[in-house]
Amino acid sequence: MCKKTVASLSLIAAITAGAAWAQDTQPAPEAAPEAPAAAPAAPAAQDPQPAYDAARNQLGILGYCQDQGHIDGGAVEIQTKMLTMVPAGDVAQGDAAEAKGKEGAVSGLGVETTLADAATQQGTTEAALCQQMDAMIKQAGAALPAE
Repeated sequence: MCKKTVASLSLIAAITAGAAWAQDTQPAPEAAPEAPAAAPAAPAAQDPQPAYDAARNQLGILGYCQDQGHIDGGAVEIQTKMLTMVPAGDVAQGDAAEAKGKEGAVSGLGVETTLADAATQQGTTEAALCQQMDAMIKQAGAALPAE
């Protein structure tokens, strides 16, 4: 995955991190010591679904921001192009993530909040968050290879 694509997904992570931080967490119970393995296990394959869903949700959020008049369509176009660089996941699940975004719901890292609530938690406005995403996506888009 392109570093700029990962960077563009970081705003979703930042928005959802505030909501995740507010949730109650319980410390994980200590695991019993395991017997040493004969050989190290092979690393597990990374699931592309979370990144795909986050990118699709962000596309939906950008559409929401555009519909609200906070941004123009440039970031939507760039995000659509960046989606081609993210390993595809389950399309139906991605469709659902994008639909949530179009309704103003930020979904990622196991947390879902509205863009309005995220803005309030961060002491800013929906418009300002939209403009931050717009600027970040456009900056990432400037580094993409020409078509």
